[in-house]
Order: sequence, then structure tokens, then C-alpha cells
Amino acid sequence: MAGSSICRALSAAGYQNQITRTRLELDLTDRSAVNRFFEEERPEYVFLCAAKVGGILANKQAPADFIFQNTLIQTHVIDAAARFGTAKLLFLGSSCIYPKFAPQPISEDALMTGALEPTNDAYAVAKINGIFMCQAYRRQHGFNAITAQPTNLYGPGDNFDPMNSHVLPGLIRRFHEASVSGTPEIVVWGTGTPRREFLHVDDFASACIHLMLHYDDEKPMNVGTGTDVSIAELAEMVRKATGYAGTLRFDHTKPDGTPRKLLDVSRLEALGWKAKIPLETGIAETVEWYRSLEIVS
Repeated sequence: MAGSSICRALSAAGYQNQITRTRLELDLTDRSAVNRFFEEERPEYVFLCAAKVGGILANKQAPADFIFQNTLIQTHVIDAAARFGTAKLLFLGSSCIYPKFAPQPISEDALMTGALEPTNDAYAVAKINGIFMCQAYRRQHGFNAITAQPTNLYGPGDNFDPMNSHVLPGLIRRFHEASVSGTPEIVVWGTGTPRREFLHVDDFASACIHLMLHYDDEKPMNVGTGTDVSIAELAEMVRKATGYAGTLRFDHTKPDGTPRKLLDVSRLEALGWKAKIPLETGIAETVEWYRSLEIVS
């Protein structure tokens, strides 16, 4: 999702010489393959978007996969980029790198100041490793690596799998299917009270290009909207966008995850960038995009 959106944004901005590979074409967990790619292609700028990602259920079921695969991907790419002459690299972290009970909104200074959220700590540790690796390569080798910590992303190209999607695409799929089938009730995990921040992937792509052009520092940079909603409010937005008319119930026996996760984006805004797409507008557009896939299939 993120990589595709960045490619679209780069094309729109006039950057046509893009080098991309699908997962089938290049296995980033294979160091030899990554080295061959960088030796042959010598990319000047690298947006490192590739990662194994998923929601609470996926992280709970396969923490070893999350820490292992993400550590391999970022280690191989960052190292190869530094050795084969890449001018600048942007590494995508995650807002889950911050402590579970970090002061809100969360500033970049909160990193490593407390315990992580247990439901995704393996993924978070891998991402923290990537941040420190970028900083270490900058200090030792002078490699211009920067890191962006996005809040929850959504939009066209998202993962709508019922077992390992994040909360928003998961809700979109469930509400859409329930609306089509006439299912009388939808059950959502947790209490509905946790608050989350959501950033449209096209806004995120715009921010990444802005950072690549205007940011050169080892300190992580938060990327978000600076506003959040409760999961209950989010579910109502999705209900409205899909037209679902049934009952919504929250299962309090299931985990909530982090109580609140709102990023402090003051540093990014001071750099001259701010999100533009309202959440309700973005959700409605994403629902229509998902429904177009259903029609095609």
C-alpha cells in the first residue's frame, strides 16, 4: 500500500526513473539477492517500505515471524544501500515503537522511555532496531539515512484479509460484507474506547517525498494528522460509509491494545508539511475502492 502510493506520488511529481520489485521478483530476506539488486541497479534514493505487517491477531499468533522477517528485510536493505552508493534512504518505522503508556500526543523523544504494548512488541522491537541501524550507519559511515514513524495508514491497496488486517480495513470488509448479506449484528473486538490516529496513504506518500527532499537528521520523524478518534467512532464512520443498518456490539473480553496512540507531529508541520485528507472522506473513498475490487472479482 505505502510503496504503491509513493510510486504514484513520485510519478505525479515528475520522477519517472523508478526502480521497483515485487516480492516475487526480489526476496528482501535473502541477503545475496538484495546485494545483487543494489550492485546492478545502484539506486540513488531508496524508500524502504517493505515489511511484514498485521493487526493484533496476526501479531499475537506469529511474533517470531514479525521480528525475524522485518529484521532481515531492513538489515539487508540498509546495509546494501550504504555499501553500493545510495545517496539517501528513508526507512519506514511505525508508531508502535513508542511505549504503551507514553504521554499523549507522543513526541519522538518518547522512544525507549517505557515498556512496549505486548500485543505487537516483536514488530516494534524490529522497527526500533531499524531506526538504530540507520543512526549507526549515519554515525559510522556517513550514510544519509532518515526514519519516518507513520501513524496507522489506510487507503487504496490496503490489506483487507479477515485474519491479519489492521483495524480500519478489517472493519471496512466486515461492514461491507454484512451490508451485502444482511447480517443483523457485527461484533468488534474490545471496548471501543481506545483512540487511534489514521492517515490516508496518499497523504503519507506526500510526506515521505517532502522528507526525502527537506529532512537530513538522524532523529526519527513522526508522520500523522495530529488528531484521533475512538474505535467506536471509527466503527460508526465505517457503518455510515458502507450503509450498514444492523447492530454493532463490542466484545469486552477481547484485547484493546494500547489505550491511546496519537503522534505529536509538530516537528513535521514546522518542516512545512501537513495532512490534507479528512478521515471521513478518506474512509468513503477507500470503501468505494474496495467495492470496485469486489465488482472486478
